[in-house]
Amino acid sequence: MILQVDDLRSGYGRIPILMGVTLNVSEGEFLGVLGHNGMGKTTLMKTLMGHLPTTGGTVKFAGQDVTNLKPHQRSQVGLGLVPQGRQIFADLTVHENLRMGMAGQSSEDAALMDDVISLFPRLQRLMDRRGGALSGGEQQLLALARCLCSRPKLMLLDEPTEGIQPSILEEIVETLLVLQSRGLSLILVEQNLEFIAALSGRVLTIQKGAIAGEVSPEDLQNPEVVSQFVGMTAD
Repeated sequence: MILQVDDLRSGYGRIPILMGVTLNVSEGEFLGVLGHNGMGKTTLMKTLMGHLPTTGGTVKFAGQDVTNLKPHQRSQVGLGLVPQGRQIFADLTVHENLRMGMAGQSSEDAALMDDVISLFPRLQRLMDRRGGALSGGEQQLLALARCLCSRPKLMLLDEPTEGIQPSILEEIVETLLVLQSRGLSLILVEQNLEFIAALSGRVLTIQKGAIAGEVSPEDLQNPEVVSQFVGMTAD
């Protein structure tokens, strides 16, 4: 088990959001988390990465208690976050953005960057272009590539499909499946049912800051099941 989360609680100031989340992720597993806006999905990702303080419960990663570690410390042990909205450095080039992703490494590894770039052919011709000049889809690819430059063992991927054209979504799915074959684990927060079903081995539903249930990716094709568990409509 690469990640064990037990009764995790967190929020913003005095406002509680996570109300006791418990979940596990195995090595090489892709876990989906599905739910409406405001149910705690992004808060979960920020708390797992250390951007929000834990007010209760524990987070263990690769057997190590990381509950009180800062974000850069969690990155060093193998956690990586691709945040909602991508948050690339708009004034830096693609190459410079990737170097920023390697900032936490003990030494800069040209072979690592070459390997990462080989996974994203669309970025190869854009290395000297400013991040802010990229399309939304290209920015999402860059955010993924930047995260991979920190050598994560577990990637936290928050709402990656927002405003992305279908062709790039297909590229993202293909690339992530290649990474899974190399041993990467993933927690994917998403509302796009087709996308989350294409990647996830299991899908947890979250409501009011707690895990409400589990559905199989196949169940996401069944409108009745989707409506029962998450109150959404399958396309």
